[in-house]
Amino acid sequence: MQLEADIPPSIDRKSRFQIDPVKVRKQDPTTRVGNWEEVVQVFTVEEAMLEAQRCIQCSQAPCIQACPVHNDIPGAFKLLEKGDVIGAANKFRETSALPEMCGRLCPQESLCEGSCVVRKKKGPVAIGKLEFFAADHQRRTEGLPLPVLPSSTGKRVAVIGAGPAGIQAAETLAGKGHIVVIFDNWPEPGGILRYGIPNFKMSKSILDDKIDQLRRLGVEFRQNTRIGEDITVDQLFTEGYDVVFLGQGAPVGGKLGIEGEDLAGIHEATEFLVRGNRPPEELPEEIRQPLKVGRRVVVFGGGDTSMDCVRTARRLGAGEVVCVYRRTEAEMRGREEERVHARDEGVIFQFLTVPVRFVVGPDGAVAGVLCTRMELGEPDESGRRRPVPVENSEHVIDADTVVIAIGYKAEKAILEATPQLSTDKDGLIVVDRKTGQTSRQHIFAAGDNVNGADLVVTALADARATADAIHAFLSR
Repeated sequence: MQLEADIPPSIDRKSRFQIDPVKVRKQDPTTRVGNWEEVVQVFTVEEAMLEAQRCIQCSQAPCIQACPVHNDIPGAFKLLEKGDVIGAANKFRETSALPEMCGRLCPQESLCEGSCVVRKKKGPVAIGKLEFFAADHQRRTEGLPLPVLPSSTGKRVAVIGAGPAGIQAAETLAGKGHIVVIFDNWPEPGGILRYGIPNFKMSKSILDDKIDQLRRLGVEFRQNTRIGEDITVDQLFTEGYDVVFLGQGAPVGGKLGIEGEDLAGIHEATEFLVRGNRPPEELPEEIRQPLKVGRRVVVFGGGDTSMDCVRTARRLGAGEVVCVYRRTEAEMRGREEERVHARDEGVIFQFLTVPVRFVVGPDGAVAGVLCTRMELGEPDESGRRRPVPVENSEHVIDADTVVIAIGYKAEKAILEATPQLSTDKDGLIVVDRKTGQTSRQHIFAAGDNVNGADLVVTALADARATADAIHAFLSR
């Protein structure tokens, strides 16, 4: 491997193209299925400097445009290649509240790295891994930085949801001097970052440090509070809040709608992940009992959540884990890297397959799934070819546990308890796309409850813009 000393201080573009990518280290698959530690290992400083030197500093910087929060990626790497890791981390923090997390969780291959000019030569610069390297290095050596806070405006903002959108909105608004309180229904803050992302993708110590930083900014957290049930949005206004930001996401898991879906042993993805990944004390009392997955687990779905589920099942001791998807791998929306990780860990993929009904066992629990094979027909409204059943292709896949990971939609409690709040046919909140303002003047919204289930980084981008609009609204 080339070392930093091998690269001249001033590197021309041609020389940068010749630098080999730094090999990313990962836990061995046979080892990692026996633990919950992160699979991808962080770069050393020397490795990060070398990988950053692969960035050719192109003037158009398509990577910036492809990033939903428009991180100044070349600017960060210009600092990083010279060894200024803290400067690189701060460059990422100019536009993102969660660079440690986005670097781990974003689908870089379809965003920044997919637009990297270098990719056609020797593969793209490892933008995501350099992002979380720089942010991690700063977090471990100096702690997360705090801005110089202005005097308090006295304005109070209630933020609903402690996930990505809520975290970004709270950080931006607290940084502008407003009083911010986050209301969240889970026992601990973090939303999907704590209760949806397994530790083998992101250590929860990273999230804990972020929550601590927000508390040091003056943000208050009120957990175990369901807006729409325990308290309504209008009651928050009665209590003196000037603005309410809705960032509760789209937490309701999709259903297959087939016979037997209520059998014991069939789980919705979030319930399976939180019970499999989080300690009982961080869970609501009704789901604290340990999971018993048995020997055979079947997961339905083709996104990153389904990969989280199959890989969790392996770590819970399942000997055979099958991911069933109705199209081919080419149509799967999730990250290719996650599918590689799953295959390396022994997960079996069964494509062009659709469930027809669940099979009940002698104990009354699920024992299998009757499925039918599919072939691809004409494209549907999504632009992907529609699966069409193949005659006489029904077969049974044995299963002790089934997980349904086929998407998420908005919950109804908040919406039904908030009069005159406009929603679309899918129950998503209708907003002014420039400001995030809803049909009610003092209520704003951003994230998955507006867009539908989407990326962490998309929620961050929209929440930041909406928080800026809230600040302007409160400053009138």
